[in-house]
Amino acid sequence: MKVILLQDVAGLGKAGDVKEVANGYARNYLLPRKLAAGATPALLANREQRVAAERRQLEKQEQLNRQLAERLSQVTLTFKARVGRNGRLYGSVTSQDIADGLRQAEGLTIDRRLIDLPSPIRSTGTFEVPVRVARNLVPRLTVRVIDQEATEAEGAAEVGKAEAAQEE
Repeated sequence: MKVILLQDVAGLGKAGDVKEVANGYARNYLLPRKLAAGATPALLANREQRVAAERRQLEKQEQLNRQLAERLSQVTLTFKARVGRNGRLYGSVTSQDIADGLRQAEGLTIDRRLIDLPSPIRSTGTFEVPVRVARNLVPRLTVRVIDQEATEAEGAAEVGKAEAAQEE
């Protein structure tokens, strides 16, 4: 007897699968427990429509994932942090900081668990951080960590030059 599984059945298949099973198995186990329904032409047509709709949805999601991956690969996040001796940070830049930075700078909401940062960034420099968008899509975004005091000193020097130029 041909049946369409309405729920996942261990050892038989997943919901939506069309299976050929013994008449007694279908009559005595699958049908009374509403695990399956007889494979009528109407149910088979309905199943085909659902499969086509799921396929379209997957293609749309893949396209959105590719667009997100392309956008992430072009992003450069800059973090200003206090730096101690030997270029080590007071604190660190974590995957949560990167997720918050993406949300603020780019308006992208990415779960911190998708940011593949094995250990927090504890030094200044430029880092390539992979982000798992989908199974086979892992773009790398650029994270720059700079010294907060050095940038403030540069900013003060630029303001001083501008004031000196205005006085002349």
